[in-house]
Amino acid sequence: MKTVAFVPIRLNSQRVAGKNLRPLGGEPLMCHILKTLTEVEAIDEVYVYCSDESIRKLLPEGVRLLRRDASLDRDTTLGREIYDAFTAEIEADIYVLAHATSPFIRAATLAEALGKVQSGEYDSAFSAERIQTFAWFEGRPLNYRLDDIPRTQTLEPVYIETSAFFIFPRELWCGRGRRIGDRPWMAVVDRIEGLDIDYPEDFAMAEIIAASRDLPR
Repeated sequence: MKTVAFVPIRLNSQRVAGKNLRPLGGEPLMCHILKTLTEVEAIDEVYVYCSDESIRKLLPEGVRLLRRDASLDRDTTLGREIYDAFTAEIEADIYVLAHATSPFIRAATLAEALGKVQSGEYDSAFSAERIQTFAWFEGRPLNYRLDDIPRTQTLEPVYIETSAFFIFPRELWCGRGRRIGDRPWMAVVDRIEGLDIDYPEDFAMAEIIAASRDLPR
């Protein structure tokens, strides 16, 4: 059972300029998730999927560069276009899609989630954060009633995808166009492990975390 991990990278980020190569804890942001992926024994190959050859010299040992078409670097490019292109070039039984913007995901979290999918008990896996607070959706309370306000401790929690990683078999994506199946394993992470760098203030928070402790693996 071949397992391949890939991290889509583009260098023309809009909200945080150059964030994938921006230093965090002494090395480019993208290197944190790449190193973590290489530490998961059950992953056979780790790829960076990028159109720019110049990043090859920055890649950690054991990480391969697969050049993608520059047309995939558009601001309007959808994730599915990238996944379609990658899976068309690299064949595997299971794919681990990970993102450079989540530098604090641990190898142990990835390994556990991958094991759940490889066992066949679950048909996919993804990272999520458990939020236990008063939540609203489409103008209405999502997990409580306005005439029956519970204690926060007894609220039904809400789970939010962190987008740090998605694990799925080839047939799930190529056959159904889905990265989450009908029987997913939800890898619940804390707020630090689930941090997603999307805006400048997120990067500032990541710098504080990286400076205060060793990056977790």
